[in-house]
Amino acid sequence: MIKKILIANRGEIAVRIVRACAEMGIKSVAVFAEPDRYALHIKKADEAYSLGPDTIAGYLNAHRLVNLAKATGCDALHPGYGFLSENPELAEICARREVRFIGPTPNVIRKMGDKTLARQAMQAAGIPVTPGSDGNVANLDEALRIAKDIGYPVMLKATAGGGGRGIRRCDTESELRRQYDRVISEATKAFGQSDVFLEKFIANPRHIEVQILADQHGNVIHLFERDCSIQRRHQKLVEIAPSPQLTNEQRQYIGDLAVRAAKTVGYTNAGTVEFLMDEHDNFYFMEMNTRLQVEHPVTEVITGVDIVQEQIRIAAGLKLSYTQEQVQRRGYAIEFRINAEDPKNDFLPSFGKITRYFAAGGPGVRTDGAIYTGYTIPPYYDSMCAKLIVWALNWDAVLDRAERALRDITVSGVKTTIPYHLEILRSAEFQNGHFNTGFVAAHPELINYSVKRSNREIAAAIGAALAASMGL
Repeated sequence: MIKKILIANRGEIAVRIVRACAEMGIKSVAVFAEPDRYALHIKKADEAYSLGPDTIAGYLNAHRLVNLAKATGCDALHPGYGFLSENPELAEICARREVRFIGPTPNVIRKMGDKTLARQAMQAAGIPVTPGSDGNVANLDEALRIAKDIGYPVMLKATAGGGGRGIRRCDTESELRRQYDRVISEATKAFGQSDVFLEKFIANPRHIEVQILADQHGNVIHLFERDCSIQRRHQKLVEIAPSPQLTNEQRQYIGDLAVRAAKTVGYTNAGTVEFLMDEHDNFYFMEMNTRLQVEHPVTEVITGVDIVQEQIRIAAGLKLSYTQEQVQRRGYAIEFRINAEDPKNDFLPSFGKITRYFAAGGPGVRTDGAIYTGYTIPPYYDSMCAKLIVWALNWDAVLDRAERALRDITVSGVKTTIPYHLEILRSAEFQNGHFNTGFVAAHPELINYSVKRSNREIAAAIGAALAASMGL
């Protein structure tokens, strides 16, 4: 069994992995760039080591991370999500240095990270994909020809893209002409590759993804689906498990597709197969994420499966702890990403010192975070500072519990998305379980919330006004 793990990440996911290690009796080693010197994952891990003064470069240096793993006696490395989590080079270096990479093999990461190769693999397996180019488009003329054949609107996408970058919707030929060079430029800067491909735009889709686990003995299971349709500019805001928009027959169908996809490419460890569901309830393969997802907790709370611990067991060469028949779902779970952003100001990041923080609690409530009172959120990283996960036996009950929990959690000192989540929760569309990826754009009125201030904040404001009137 694995005895010591280097966690090549930061923030709440690093804290999450530390906790999994602690429960398994495994030593954890944290790493940090200088802005993270006082971060929570440093305080929680058994050991912590500096990556130097750089803000981001240290987390992106595969050789330095593996060297540190070897120097500290680690026999495994967990990449978390983001940074190098889907970088085949990191997995290859781990293999050469005899450090177990807690994720799939380098070849699978490379293949599924190339969206054209992934599409071709899924087509060969009989899994439906959206109409589009068979591979990368060679030039603008080819893109224009394909777009004319499949019909506008189309999506122009970076082959190595992810995180909502390197993607543009084009409604007309002139728009495709304008966007083509922009997407290539963005893809080159963000991913080091200029390759792009074309897909038919699916109007008002629902974004449904399936969590899978696969061991090194040929066993593959799914842990049901998550609904990630509530998103802004291709960035997820709210995730739900299971989807309130699927029938049991659809749930079985998409789960089987995900398992087939994983078996087709020889997948091992935890992964997510993502689909778009159109207005006519057709499913289309979108991509496969070869890592742990931000939203994995909603799956954990409806199934009782600890996905991170399963990842570690798989990397150690053990069989899955569950068969497909043993995995049962119970109730509904919703995850709200608590971002340090100002929704009223076009979601501008709001970094700074947390003057007061209380995590939500009570029955069916889980808070995964990396903040504490007095912690300063650095401006160099993603704005997500916590995740609020709420579970209940049925949909109506989880909505009620979610509102209570969102009112329960307190983050002062920076702007957050908490008030905006409350508005989403209260919308009739969300409560009825009928929404798609256009929900946020279709409801700009949700931004016009009024923030209720605490008695202490009101007293402070009154005191400041009185002091100003007296010339103090």
